[in-house]
Amino acid sequence: MAQSGKRLGTGKRDAATKLAEHRLSVLELAGELGNVAEACRRRGLDRTSFYEWKRRFQTQGFEGLKDLPPVHKSHPMTTPPATVDRIKDLALEHPAYGCNRLEALLALEGTRVSSITIQKILNDSGLGSKYDRWLALEEKTAGKAIDLTGEQAAFIEKLNPCFRERHVESGAPGELLSADTFFVGNLKGIGKVYLHAVVDTYGSYAFGFLHVSKQPEAAAAVLHNDVLPFYRNLDLPVTAVLTDNGREFCGTDTHPYELYLDLNGIEHRRTRVKTPKTNGFVERFNGTVLDEFFRVKMRETFYESVDALQADLDAWLVHYNTERPHLGYRNQGRRPIETINLFVSQEA
Repeated sequence: MAQSGKRLGTGKRDAATKLAEHRLSVLELAGELGNVAEACRRRGLDRTSFYEWKRRFQTQGFEGLKDLPPVHKSHPMTTPPATVDRIKDLALEHPAYGCNRLEALLALEGTRVSSITIQKILNDSGLGSKYDRWLALEEKTAGKAIDLTGEQAAFIEKLNPCFRERHVESGAPGELLSADTFFVGNLKGIGKVYLHAVVDTYGSYAFGFLHVSKQPEAAAAVLHNDVLPFYRNLDLPVTAVLTDNGREFCGTDTHPYELYLDLNGIEHRRTRVKTPKTNGFVERFNGTVLDEFFRVKMRETFYESVDALQADLDAWLVHYNTERPHLGYRNQGRRPIETINLFVSQEA
């Protein structure tokens, strides 16, 4: 151990030097004893570390026995804080944009950041998904008056259930009704059963008539027997009906459904071709009645007639219209009948 003299010196020694001298003393003791295990036992060092320090001492001398300086916490390729802030700002300005589009926006500003890095930054900031960005934008704007861009407003309205139906507007009960035919299922000994549904776009008040056919006469029957009498009792006119382009609703001038609407002075509006979702009120009702009524009742009860199923449906419609609270910008937690009665009382 000829290099042991390198540990000697005068003056104040730092902790790193003292630690290196301790390690060197273990190497020296092992040389004196001729027994590595005994030297390690006496000085409290494991043999694996002994051979590592011995290798470093042979190659680097006394300096090799000192601990290496800590790795710097910031990587030289770390994204600058200003760029991170800009990425978060862009994510809130364009909450519907994915990382590839954000990468392109940054490139237009002269900043090159990969989409993978952008996704990591957004994940670390709690903005990793569109839903997260929507919530952050909503929280940021809550409680203070700011001007949202058209894109931001459209994005919030798309995800907020209070705005989902705003593609269909009506100013009064009966002004615009949504109608649709919904296949319920097969009843043993009866065959296919269809629900002819009508929903008021003003407050989601719903009507339903079960029939074994999709014929225009059945579609008109729910209007004649249920819908028009209901609005006559309230002294409210039925102005228009919105349907898809199904054969039970559309046809020539002699089509029974078209004739019935014409005789009653009701305008017939149609959804765009191949876009039944534009008739959103009744589409939403179809999903609700399927989940809350048909899938429950038709597992509990064996129906031998359409009339029996209609009786249970009528009872459920009473619950839906007069007992069950509804969300949406029209009802805002009220029941459909409350929304209609509120309009009638204000007009009186």
